[in-house]
Amino acid sequence: MEPTSTFKSLEAEDYAKHGLPRERLPQMLRRMIEIRRFEERVEHLFLQEGVLIGPSHLYLGQEAVAAGAIGALNDDDLITTTYRGHGHAIAKGVALKLLMAELFGKATGTCKGLGGSMHVAIYPEKGSVYATAIVGSGIPIATGIALGLQQAGKRQVVMTFFGDGASNTGSFHEGMNLASVWNLPVIFVCENNLYAMSTRADQVVAAESIASRAEAYRMRSALTDGNDAVAVFLAAKEAVENARNGQGPTLLECMTYKLKGHGVYDKAEYRPKEEVEDWLKRDPINSLEAKLLKANLTTQAEIDQIEEQVAAQVEESVAFAKASPVLPFEDLVKYVYAR
Repeated sequence: MEPTSTFKSLEAEDYAKHGLPRERLPQMLRRMIEIRRFEERVEHLFLQEGVLIGPSHLYLGQEAVAAGAIGALNDDDLITTTYRGHGHAIAKGVALKLLMAELFGKATGTCKGLGGSMHVAIYPEKGSVYATAIVGSGIPIATGIALGLQQAGKRQVVMTFFGDGASNTGSFHEGMNLASVWNLPVIFVCENNLYAMSTRADQVVAAESIASRAEAYRMRSALTDGNDAVAVFLAAKEAVENARNGQGPTLLECMTYKLKGHGVYDKAEYRPKEEVEDWLKRDPINSLEAKLLKANLTTQAEIDQIEEQVAAQVEESVAFAKASPVLPFEDLVKYVYAR
């Protein structure tokens, strides 16, 4: 069983003929750099400064998936994400200072400091409507949102992100099945980083690929290089266009790799050294920068300017978070459904 489509890494010279506007490339690169520098700063705040505590699952290494897939959406399209949602929120346009404030537990955060890292990506104002610590639970919720969009006659789509481990949950199969039965405008994006916590995907997934599972639900599927933002964008663009035009859902599997362990405190010593070194050579940001420079689609000065601007933006987010107030205790009752 093979995926319906396969999107491989492209050379920059081929971007235009595949429908990728030149002006989109610097924006895509900037989003990836924003995610990387934000996550590096968060890691430092946890491990070196000890300012942040608790669970946090960083998006380091997977930036091309968020930037590419969400880059194919319109501003009013919706996403659901996971506990590894920092990168998705940034790619959807959520301000870094709001995300950082949430990590600090401050009232100015995306969830008023009540959600923390695992729920930081909940920000409906930018179309990021759900982030959860429960593996796979965002999949049926995205299906339900897509049903609502369909019934309302809207042309919006919803995109849901999950890891390879979630593909073995009942919610994955239930959500996929109903999305196909009802021909819903939803794109299922599996970020296959090869490990569900410390368990290799190839030890627990019987199918040749997660994308191939779509065949059981008569659904389109695509397999792409998740470390190539352009390949992800092109695959997502096709899926989004199909969904928006009433042609139903797509399962998109993006093959990628975490630079660090499952959580911020995980040293990932269960991963073979050679495997890690091989994937480090395929760093998605370094790869895109090299291609754009080679094809004269950007300059080193432009990249340096982006880095400088992003570095300032990240530090501003930390200062904003530290200076922000904590939600008053008496305000907690305002944010419950029943009491």
